[in-house]
Amino acid sequence: MFTGYSPETVDFLWGIRLNNNREWFTEHKPDYVKYLYEPTKALGQYLFQPFLDKPGNLLKVSRIYKDARMHPEVPYKESLWVCIRQDVEWWAENPCLYFEINPEGVHYGFFIWKPRTATLEEFRRHIAAKPDEFLSMVHSVEEAVGQKIEAELYKRPKPCDNPDLVPYFAWKGQIGCTRSEDFSEATFGPELADRVLDFFIKLIPLYDYFNKFKV
Repeated sequence: MFTGYSPETVDFLWGIRLNNNREWFTEHKPDYVKYLYEPTKALGQYLFQPFLDKPGNLLKVSRIYKDARMHPEVPYKESLWVCIRQDVEWWAENPCLYFEINPEGVHYGFFIWKPRTATLEEFRRHIAAKPDEFLSMVHSVEEAVGQKIEAELYKRPKPCDNPDLVPYFAWKGQIGCTRSEDFSEATFGPELADRVLDFFIKLIPLYDYFNKFKV
């Protein structure tokens, strides 16, 4: 059960940022497990409840250990995340619902970092063929969460005959609808899980929509 993070969680996160070495981590590993890893794992299990009956979805909890082949300069990450996504080869090309905690605070929501070119082409074909379906979904989600879906844009947007779809034909990557919270008393309690879960549930139509495009 997720009971919230604590000031000790923040202390550990800043500690690993300022002392990213094996000696410091070994000494503070019990703090990592108690104040960061176990709460994050419990939060992930709570957030995954609405997806238990949805086939193909996975819950992933990150490791703090970096891949030495890719990051030889420092052995540890300074953040931890949980991710709900489909069983895919590379998460960054596919939609996910995520929660991340780092020394500055927490961040969560829907994100596609680097969608494949073929996926975006299929996306544009689909919304051109069924614009009302897509626009209705977007407007419903944005109204429910009270904020816009944002994206990195092509410098030269793709041609589009429907003026209502022009902004979406420009989407290139980093498609997301996310929130950030600085650490506060509101972070250090179980209510955080309910806020994140409520946001995730409102984003499910967006998540499901983009999972249609597996090219």
